[in-house]
Amino acid sequence: MAVFTPLSDAQVAEFLEGFDAGSLISLEGVAAGTENTTFFVTTDRRGLVLTLFEQGEHAELPFFVELLDYLDEHRLPVAGPLHDRHGIALHSLAGKPSLLFPRLLGKYPKAPNLAQCQALGDALGRMHRVSRHFPGSRPNPRDLHWLLPMHHKVLVYLSPDDQALMKDEVESYQGFFGDAPDLPCGALHGDLFRDNTLFEGDELRGIIDFYNGCTGDLLFDLAIVINDWATDADGSLDAERHDTLLRAYLARRPLTPGERDAWPMMLRMTALRYWLSRLLVVYVDPPAHDLTPHDPEQFRRILLARIDHDTLPLPEVRT
Repeated sequence: MAVFTPLSDAQVAEFLEGFDAGSLISLEGVAAGTENTTFFVTTDRRGLVLTLFEQGEHAELPFFVELLDYLDEHRLPVAGPLHDRHGIALHSLAGKPSLLFPRLLGKYPKAPNLAQCQALGDALGRMHRVSRHFPGSRPNPRDLHWLLPMHHKVLVYLSPDDQALMKDEVESYQGFFGDAPDLPCGALHGDLFRDNTLFEGDELRGIIDFYNGCTGDLLFDLAIVINDWATDADGSLDAERHDTLLRAYLARRPLTPGERDAWPMMLRMTALRYWLSRLLVVYVDPPAHDLTPHDPEQFRRILLARIDHDTLPLPEVRT
C-alpha cells in the first residue's frame, strides 16, 4: 500500500481551498507506487492526484515542477502540476512536500502493441526535441559517474562469473564513453517504463512519474525505453516493436552519427544500470517501507542478450 502518510478529508479540503479546483467530494488512497504517498482526489469540478513526497532530496523538487510546467507548455502528454491562487505549485501537507496534479485517464499497457509503441516513440521524440532547450539543470544521478563507485557495493553478493561480467562491463563503458564525442543533451524522463504511461486504447494520454527526471544524454533515455518496451521475457529484442518505436522517434529527432555509434553500448549500460540499482535495493539499501523489490535478474538477462546478440540495426527514416 503506497499511503505512507494518511490524510483526513478535512486536511485535504482545507488544502484545496488554496487552489481554484473545486471543493472536496471524495478522497481515495492509491495502492500503486513504491516511494511516495498518492491519493485520488475528486472535487465538484474535476479529478486530481495528490502526491506527498516521502523520500529523495526535497530540494530538487522545484526542478521537477519546472520541467513538468515546461513540457506541459509545449503540449507534451504530461500532467503539469496545479498552481495555487498565488502561482505556487509546491506546498507542504502533513509535514511532507506535496504537489497536486490533474488526474489523467487510462492505464499502462502490460504488453504494448505496435500502435502504442508508435505513439510512445512519437511522444518521446517530440519531448527530446523540445527538452534540449529546457533551461533547468539536474545531473543524471544514474549515469556512468554513478556506476563506477556503486557497482563495488554489490560484488560480494554475486557469483564469480557475475562479478567478472559487471567489472568488465563498467570498464568497457569507461573506455568507450571516455573517448566518445559529446552526445546531444537535454531534459530526460529517466525511468520511462511502460508502467509510467497511461493509454486509452492506442491513444497515449499521459507520461507520468518524472521523479527520476534529470538533464543528460538523450540517448540514455531512449535506451531505457527500448530495453523495456521492445524486449521479450528472455531479454531479446522484438524486431517489430523495436523498429516501430524507433521509426516514430527518429521521425521527430534523428540521431547524430555519434549517437548511432554509441547506441549498442548505451543499451548495455542502461541494462546494467537497472541490474545494479535493483541489486542495491535487495542487498545494500532496502526500501524504507515494506515493499517487494523488483527482480534484478530481469536486467541481467537483458544485459547478457545485448552482449551476446549486440542489437538490431537502427531503422532508416526518410526525412
